[in-house]
Amino acid sequence: MNKIYIIAGLAALLFSCKAKSPVIESIDPKIGRMGEIITLRGVNFGTEQEEAYITIAGTSPTRSSYHAWQDDHIMVRVPESGESGLVYVHVKGKKSNGVLFSNSAAVPRPVEGGDLGFEPGIISVNPRTGAAGTLITITGNNFGSSRENGGVFFTWEFEPSLYNPFAPDTVQFIEVSETEFGYEYWSDREIRIRLPDGAVSGNFEIRTSRGKSKPVVFDISGRPGSRAFRDKRSYTISYSVDIKILEATRPNTLYLWVPQPVTSPSQRNVNLISTSGIPFIENYRGTSLYKLDNLNTGASSQINLSYQVDVYSQEAAVNPQLIRLDERSPLDAYTQSSPLIPSDNPRIKSQVDAILGRERNPYTRARLIYEWFIREMTITESLPQAQANWPVSATDIMENKQTDTYTAALLFCAMSRAAGLPSIPTAGVLISRDQHTMRHYWAEIWINGFGWLPVDPAMGAGAVGADFISRQNSASFYFGGLDNMRIIFSRGELSLSQMETRGRLVSHSRSYSLQNIWEEAAGGIESYSSLWGDIIITGMYIQ
Repeated sequence: MNKIYIIAGLAALLFSCKAKSPVIESIDPKIGRMGEIITLRGVNFGTEQEEAYITIAGTSPTRSSYHAWQDDHIMVRVPESGESGLVYVHVKGKKSNGVLFSNSAAVPRPVEGGDLGFEPGIISVNPRTGAAGTLITITGNNFGSSRENGGVFFTWEFEPSLYNPFAPDTVQFIEVSETEFGYEYWSDREIRIRLPDGAVSGNFEIRTSRGKSKPVVFDISGRPGSRAFRDKRSYTISYSVDIKILEATRPNTLYLWVPQPVTSPSQRNVNLISTSGIPFIENYRGTSLYKLDNLNTGASSQINLSYQVDVYSQEAAVNPQLIRLDERSPLDAYTQSSPLIPSDNPRIKSQVDAILGRERNPYTRARLIYEWFIREMTITESLPQAQANWPVSATDIMENKQTDTYTAALLFCAMSRAAGLPSIPTAGVLISRDQHTMRHYWAEIWINGFGWLPVDPAMGAGAVGADFISRQNSASFYFGGLDNMRIIFSRGELSLSQMETRGRLVSHSRSYSLQNIWEEAAGGIESYSSLWGDIIITGMYIQ
């Protein structure tokens, strides 16, 4: 019986591969009431409905709701119990692009009679449409006098490799991002945020300790390109820290900043599965902060962490002609020189000027730097000690045109910032086909209206082992594309504050997180040893 299902499934898959994907060109009306008829116009819907269907915000109308089904248009009644959201057409295993249908009842209106409950309530949103980075003002009530643990969440979506009509469509959300200076103002009656990278047209909501608001529709428009998240992989990872106290007197304290996998547009659903101890602060600016008190000479401690995380590959298509030029934003802070990214280095600046000439388009400028980088620089696994002392060795690296994966990412960021492009370094681990890991570094560039564009010079140049490369067109793919065989632990320079003024700090360079503090010893700890284990993949599920 199982063989019959497998053969039938393969036949359906082969047949669906030959079919053209449906494309929705318009929806009328865009804003309407539940229960009324909407018309979708487009191509490749099929001359007869047969097993085809549509979904509206993840809900499929009943068979009797369809009033017309032609190859170029569909008329269907919206379910009475439906909500605002993206509309898709599903034909022979193919899924169309999504278009937004808004429930007119969900459009915010002034609330009369004061607060109606304790949960946050949205009265108005301005503007109601925009692209990544757009400043949005939300007015309402019960937001809280400060943000605390509250947040604003927008719809996020991925493209499954094989669509399963029997699996429920669960709406996923992405929060406004700290990396993008997303939260500008928060009071009990007004919030100002910036639309996060990765958001798609659909509902957004406010979540606070008092509850969450009713969803409100936001339409993504004006984006100079498109991006798709697909090929989901779920990883289970574990890692540990071993501490041995060699000499100590009481009182004393040892702090450990243990990195956490980050949440990003391509890395989702980060869940802590287990930990061997209770952290002092569970999420301290992207780390788990552990506090070990009054340790005796000869004492040993170990912290074990296990996480589950979903990772998606992403591909981008950008139209440079649609990019808004000379638009200022808070992300211009990522064009400044820093101790880790010396973009004001004269040798770096002169090389960038020679590469770019009079080119002004941000996307094209980034592409020119990337192409020069993988053409001219030799990227190796390690550098001679004299050149490994980044950023002191930045000038020598530029002159010798030899770098490793760590300095390649930082140098690319420095060159991008010297070109006026907001950029951040990203750190984590690559995962091989046999599930081994190695530390790895790449960059992200902010393109106004589009969002973060990943750029991996080392992978583009083929500078890592073949077991870690899953793309044949590496040079073109890794400018704007990212595979799902990596886990991110830091985006940007993670600047942590020490806990005690007399604490003795320890940092680790070239590790899987770009953070300035890893350990802090205070009080009577005279000497100790620490061993930070590698990231171990304990499980993997491919969708």
